[in-house]
Amino acid sequence: MAIHLDAPAIETKGLTKHFGPVTALAGLDIRVPVGSIFGFLGPNGSGKTTALSILAGLAHASDGTAHVSGLDVQAQGMVVRERIGFLRQDPRFYGWMTGRETLEFTGRFFPLDARQVKRRADEMLDLVDLSGVASRKIGGYSGGMRQRLGIAQALMGNPEVLLLDEPCSALDPAGRFEVIQIMERLRGSTTVFYSTHILQDVERVADEVAIINAGVCLRQSRMSELLAASQTELVVEFEGEPEPIAADLRRQPYVVAASPEAAQNGLRRIRIEVRDLAAARRQVPPLVVAHDDVIFVSCRPQQPDLEAVFLELTGGASGDVQAA
Repeated sequence: MAIHLDAPAIETKGLTKHFGPVTALAGLDIRVPVGSIFGFLGPNGSGKTTALSILAGLAHASDGTAHVSGLDVQAQGMVVRERIGFLRQDPRFYGWMTGRETLEFTGRFFPLDARQVKRRADEMLDLVDLSGVASRKIGGYSGGMRQRLGIAQALMGNPEVLLLDEPCSALDPAGRFEVIQIMERLRGSTTVFYSTHILQDVERVADEVAIINAGVCLRQSRMSELLAASQTELVVEFEGEPEPIAADLRRQPYVVAASPEAAQNGLRRIRIEVRDLAAARRQVPPLVVAHDDVIFVSCRPQQPDLEAVFLELTGGASGDVQAA
């Protein structure tokens, strides 16, 4: 798939959208790297679907700019639509058509001859693991099969950017896993920009995420950096009596709280919430070792999950977001 390396796959600056007195987007700034799998997160009503609609050319911004592969989605809308694939949250199909007929029908909207359309349909059916049911009428497809067919349909034009609006929202865990696998196969060959409320899936597959609320971007980061930057806890393991150590830790200026936990495998644990992670990592081990009759085992940061980071950034506005 052709990718323009001289521009981000998607870039919005000050993107704003008003619906009468309601402001759906209030100056959204995001920049999506080419070839990435990009998770677009936010509570219900935060502006995710509005942003996707603008990027897909289905709505016009009130202010600001949006570019796909360096092209202005409003001024160059026809060209942009040739570069993208778009799947709505609840794709609809003609139930009397087969999966193959649907993809070949879609392929006729692109500059492909009949042989190319057939070959492209075969490739997409294979990509989404529907080759074995390609001749079955869509009316007999499961929800997961329909969703995978929708992704195949959105890819028929060989897009540089694939826009997916809640692609896993109505699927069971098996269906979600199948869709995530498809995204993995697309990594690096096209940019996948998808909104979702299932944080576990984002943590599993996304290279980078943006968390939005009230129409603005609260944080954009690579997934690994986002979680690492949010580390505020240490877990120390040792053999010995925990209360004297916990009391000592609570007196340290870099400690917010120190909570002993139940013993595991004969080891005692204390969970430490810290103000300064670097200082805590330096000073906690010698503090523990200084206690008599204590055998120090480990001191490691407690990796937060995406749900914890999300709730921290949005102030607990969970909306439609769930952990699994």
